[in-house]
Amino acid sequence: MRTFQEVFSSLTSRRRYEVWFIRFGLADGSGAWWLRYLLMNPGRGGCAGDPWQMPVQVWATWVPRDSAPHTFIERFPLDRLELSDKGQNPFHFRCGNNEIEQDACRGALNVDGHSIEWDLRYRSTFRMMMSDMGWIGFSATPHSDAIFSGYVKLDGRLFQGETLGFGLQGHNCGYRHRDFWIWAHAYFQRSGEPASTLEALIYNMPFGLVFRKAVLWHEGRQRIFHRVTETRRDHGKFQWEIAASTEDRFGLEVAFNGEGPGRHRLAYVRTNCSGTFEVLNNSLSQATMRLRTLHGTESFKTADGAVLEMGGL
Repeated sequence: MRTFQEVFSSLTSRRRYEVWFIRFGLADGSGAWWLRYLLMNPGRGGCAGDPWQMPVQVWATWVPRDSAPHTFIERFPLDRLELSDKGQNPFHFRCGNNEIEQDACRGALNVDGHSIEWDLRYRSTFRMMMSDMGWIGFSATPHSDAIFSGYVKLDGRLFQGETLGFGLQGHNCGYRHRDFWIWAHAYFQRSGEPASTLEALIYNMPFGLVFRKAVLWHEGRQRIFHRVTETRRDHGKFQWEIAASTEDRFGLEVAFNGEGPGRHRLAYVRTNCSGTFEVLNNSLSQATMRLRTLHGTESFKTADGAVLEMGGL
């Protein structure tokens, strides 16, 4: 069975990025973690000649509740990577003490005098392909309603638990990054009921077209919304609101709020090695949702269970 995690890129690819990432908010509410395992331009050694843009990278971002995030990145040459074959299931990405596989990941970074370690397991009930443009690129979510267990240690501070946090594990790949995109995911915990998740994505396509899609996982059922309208986009305040509907009269309104100390800017490298561009992210965002069904209206809210990202804007 396809898990949406299988490797797509060939190690001879000269222009392509592929990333497996994790976002989870800690169950105690103290913050969130964002982890990335990145393969970039393996056929040309990343951006040849630039030691900061090596082809294999592992990122860890700690987003504390009340202070600024910290991002740690360690870079490796291609000969340090052990990667499963293209399309192989189960898959693995291993580099030194860093590894991600079907339902677990590990890491050990030493960056600028800081030590970060993690050993995580995750389980979920829902996975889906958010966008698939073939060789051009895709965005998949192998674990949409993930529950995390294990530990993360930052400079001796230990975060540990059998229910450590909640979030998702994603998998993206592309020949190049889009000129702009907005992406968000919300994990709504429900008392006495399984969690519901909402993921939304828009990005530019050729000929002036824009991809728009939202996917809801609720009460054990997937609903796909292709009729997605932006009702508010505020890059300065880092807020995004959408409305969406289906042909069978289901509708939703969702507001994502990425204001606050968790907002941070990261420099992503262009796959043609012409420079970097800015990506704005907050992995400790708020979200509210109103869901209209044939039986009435339901409301959902999370104070820290969402992630909001804007790239290229």
